[in-house]
Amino acid sequence: MMLRILSILPGLVGFICALILLGSIIGYSTEEDISDIPIVPCSNDDSIGCQVAMTKADIEVPNAFRLLDIDIGVDWNEPDRSWFAVINDYDIKCEPDDNSLTSCTESDFEKYIIAGGSQVDGEFNFKMEPENYRFITGGKDGSTISNQDINIKIEVHLNPLLEIILAAITLFLFIGATEMAFPIKKLFNKNKDKDKKVEEREYSIVE
Repeated sequence: MMLRILSILPGLVGFICALILLGSIIGYSTEEDISDIPIVPCSNDDSIGCQVAMTKADIEVPNAFRLLDIDIGVDWNEPDRSWFAVINDYDIKCEPDDNSLTSCTESDFEKYIIAGGSQVDGEFNFKMEPENYRFITGGKDGSTISNQDINIKIEVHLNPLLEIILAAITLFLFIGATEMAFPIKKLFNKNKDKDKKVEEREYSIVE
């Protein structure tokens, strides 16, 4: 009886782990629409070219986020006139001014781009890991000053490896709780003794 009462604890912990695992499989998602984002115009002066604008501050993702699987989706409504990208490093000479405009063009950022760019047609996705990120944007040839809308979608799950570990722990706890409440060996011996008594009774009747 005492073991059956104690089996509630691992069973409860296993239930909580199962809920966390289910929540991770379903995941958390959100999206944000940002209106009136300026399209960076391209200069007719070849020495200036199509300059790139950049967010001023780093998006810092701490190491604790390694436990999570974060997918970011970005799409915008003017892919013929502008482009967006994500970088996780950049040359200091391309630091943005007060208007978020840099003195660099896309070619200066090419080796730093991890998602997006002028070759991407209106949307891109990337997995956010513990690093520092910045968003950049630029206009395409012939673009002039105007605004556009962008949409950012975020989906969060637990890291797949963590999900596997959590599933194994959940299964182990449920099996352990079941074994504590209803010991298989004890039930087997009980059934064995019962069958033996039946056989002895049948044998005595035959005699």
